[in-house]
Amino acid sequence: MKTVEVKDNIFWVGAVDWNLRDFHGYSTEKGTSYNAYLLKDDKTVLFDTVKADLSEALIENIKSVIDPQAIDYIVVNHAEMDHSGALPEIIRLVQPEKIICNAKCRDTLIAHFHDDSWPFEIIKEDDTLNTGSHNIHFLDSKMLHWPESMVSYIPEAKLLISNDIFGQHWSSSERFDNEVDQGELHWQAAKYYANIFLPFSPAVNKFLTKLSDKDIHPDMLATDHGLIWRQDVVGIISAYQRWSKQETAAKAVVVYDTMWGSTKTMAEAIGKGLSEENIVTHLFDLRFNHRSDVMTELLEARAVILGSSVMNNNLLPKMADMLTYMKGLKPGKKFGAAFGSYGWANKGVKMLNEALESMKFEIVDDGITSNYVPTKDILDNCQKLGQKIGQVIKA
Repeated sequence: MKTVEVKDNIFWVGAVDWNLRDFHGYSTEKGTSYNAYLLKDDKTVLFDTVKADLSEALIENIKSVIDPQAIDYIVVNHAEMDHSGALPEIIRLVQPEKIICNAKCRDTLIAHFHDDSWPFEIIKEDDTLNTGSHNIHFLDSKMLHWPESMVSYIPEAKLLISNDIFGQHWSSSERFDNEVDQGELHWQAAKYYANIFLPFSPAVNKFLTKLSDKDIHPDMLATDHGLIWRQDVVGIISAYQRWSKQETAAKAVVVYDTMWGSTKTMAEAIGKGLSEENIVTHLFDLRFNHRSDVMTELLEARAVILGSSVMNNNLLPKMADMLTYMKGLKPGKKFGAAFGSYGWANKGVKMLNEALESMKFEIVDDGITSNYVPTKDILDNCQKLGQKIGQVIKA
């Protein structure tokens, strides 16, 4: 992809990964981009690099703007390999005067690449680097989403190089938010938050408060993945504020795994009851829906209803997988309930309720079980459970 001047003398020089389909268990059906930025000034600065196997694309993009050896400083906002993988090759090519990062980032880079001879310059919160006509203001963004994460703000350009914050896993030839479908953009932004930032919501809230307290109001958010925000900066910041507070809507998600269809039939009856209460409802059969898409819908849901058949005295494998993934992401402020069928070991609902309790969900009902195929009475009770949950959601 060609380079793009995002602000005067500030260029996108990153790489697009069209074929990425999995990111730590998160389904990236749209691929992703690794966004690196180049500031041309009296001192020329490269912000981050790209994944190692795309280093040539980064080098070619830099060459289209400037001789790589004219780069004076490399700022490393985040040491994760999708942003630092090309760093050794870039250092060999550029021979930078300084590699600017915080102490934790330096230690992580050394642990990755086993080279402590690089010209590290350690910075800390609120340090500023003057490059001539620009001042780069460094802000800590610890646990967003790694311990060493930081962001770079350039006040003269009102540009926040925001690292992973506000990103999306989305490969495209477009670089800016107003150049793409807005529904898809906001879905991908929500998916990114739900599957990466959700467990760090308190840190997100703290970071947003810090921006406000420091009177930092960027008009462009240069993310490390996906589209750069220049049109809807206020909108995505507002969304992050809602998500970081785990605010919910009148919405329910029914997630289930079924063996011979009995649990599916129960899920559909619960969904019918919810819809009768005018609750926005999504049913997810885990055989056909990826865990990361479920988490995206779950992000703003007020109730989560889990269902599973029993196999070998345990939950079905896809439900067990979903629970492991969900627990790690720490969704909160939700109502929960469980249901499922069994053959000779009536253990599923108990295990599901224990999982819901471990995530601190408020259990609405003890749950409904069916020995083999559910009777009409059981399905009626499932429908009533949906109605009950709907009424709790609206209360």
